[in-house]
Amino acid sequence: MISFNKPFLTGKETHYIYDAVYGGKLSGNGVYTKKCQDFFEQRYGFGKALMTTSCTDALEMAAILSGVGPGDEVIVPSYTFVSSALAFVRQGCRIVFADSCNDNPNIDADKIERLVTERTRVIVPVHYAGVACDMDKIMDIALRHNLIVVEDAAQAVDSYYKGRPLGSIGHMGCFSFHETKNIIAGEGGMLTINDSRFIRRSEIIWEKGTNRSEFFRGEVNKYGWVDTGSSFLPSELVTAFLWAQLENIDVIQQRRKEIWHEYLSGLLHLAEKGCFTLPDIPAYATNNAHMFYIVCRSIEERTALIKHLKDNGVLSVFHYLSLHRSAFYTSHPEHRPESLGMVDADGDEVTVVGLDLPNCDHFADCLLRLPMFYELANDEVGFVIDKINEFYSR
Repeated sequence: MISFNKPFLTGKETHYIYDAVYGGKLSGNGVYTKKCQDFFEQRYGFGKALMTTSCTDALEMAAILSGVGPGDEVIVPSYTFVSSALAFVRQGCRIVFADSCNDNPNIDADKIERLVTERTRVIVPVHYAGVACDMDKIMDIALRHNLIVVEDAAQAVDSYYKGRPLGSIGHMGCFSFHETKNIIAGEGGMLTINDSRFIRRSEIIWEKGTNRSEFFRGEVNKYGWVDTGSSFLPSELVTAFLWAQLENIDVIQQRRKEIWHEYLSGLLHLAEKGCFTLPDIPAYATNNAHMFYIVCRSIEERTALIKHLKDNGVLSVFHYLSLHRSAFYTSHPEHRPESLGMVDADGDEVTVVGLDLPNCDHFADCLLRLPMFYELANDEVGFVIDKINEFYSR
């Protein structure tokens, strides 16, 4: 059986975990936490990087730092993981869902501004499959309407927009090191802060609402409870594991890109025949080979293809269900902006367009992810391609 994902180990993970265990510092913000944070700040130029226990925690920190609360509106793509919205729902916000582009699952930047109202505070672009959203358009809208941009870069480590690392463009960025990502820690995440207004407070929120980080640096002679926050920082065991991965990031990325291009070259002829569509990489974006997907013509075709591949020992999976159709969102009107009526930035009532999202629904019904992991052999990639060819030859 060819699995959908297999976590890759460099061989150094347990060595560094052993070192952390016997180094006498197991809680967070130790040697390996600092090594990982320094790596990201120096390699990608993030203003501040803080390791977290998950990307969900990073998003929750970003929501707190954004200063949003009950009644505020946050624009989020519907085709995304629940955490993109949930972090702001926990602050009492109302979620305004935006549609995807026609040709890729990213938020359609041309449709964002019509969703901006006098209550809008934040835009959350999600870089699906590690491919950049149109950040120039999004940042321009944010600047003109005084909005905060939180990049959900969960899948976007080592990916770029016009030469700029994803997660460095918005006011904040959020990353995941879940075992399904390119660079892993089992569970883990990171918040990047690119606006100096948020840096000091981010450390306080990160350290359970205390100024403990300043105390450890000798900047204050004692620390105490000064703000809201939670236990967002991971243990040294998590960051020790992650450090082994970061040391090998270029090797990991190179191999994943090789696999990605094997799929592309092997399936291009079927896409040219109209059997399905392949990932769209805009000219302004790079490809970090987080995933390889195809978009089938219907949900029935996708279901049949999944079965065909499984019958032949290949596990392939679909991805998100549109959040605007989720049981939680549809059953909790208090979290939806239409419960108060939407008013644009000029004070005029506007038609609610956030629930008619055909592109999101199309990707929810038709997108199929193929096996993608470092140790996937070329002959296994070829086998998957052969079985897809066999399916469409019918």
